[in-house]
Amino acid sequence: MTPSNPGQQPPTPGPDVAVYVISVAAELTGLHPQTLRGYERMGLITPGRTGGGGRRYSHRDIELLREIAHLTSAGIGIEGVRRILDLEHQVDALRHRNEELLAELEGTRQALRNALASAKKEQPSRLPAVRPADSSQAIVVWRRNLP
Repeated sequence: MTPSNPGQQPPTPGPDVAVYVISVAAELTGLHPQTLRGYERMGLITPGRTGGGGRRYSHRDIELLREIAHLTSAGIGIEGVRRILDLEHQVDALRHRNEELLAELEGTRQALRNALASAKKEQPSRLPAVRPADSSQAIVVWRRNLP
């Protein structure tokens, strides 16, 4: 059978694709396989499973195991590690939500700019006028009193 990409490296699996058996994961992390099983029982990690029930670890799992090993070697207990990991997940979720809100805010600002630009072309309106202040980052908002 000839490879579909001769002369090239095989494609690298994504970070969430569970490909490493427990012995390889143990070797890559410097942990004993029984330690990996213990971390799974404690709920610190959830490796993928094959149809026959064998554990398969992803690159992301390997990185998480390395982080756990680093924290425990620094003298942090398992419950402390669990709390640190939970807080890191919360920070990641908040960072993602913040990015979503910033994108939504920028969309709203653009919609306001577009509405103001089209309003200027048509006729004076009773919408608040928005203009940047002199050489600062402030925005001044006021309402015109039209007859």
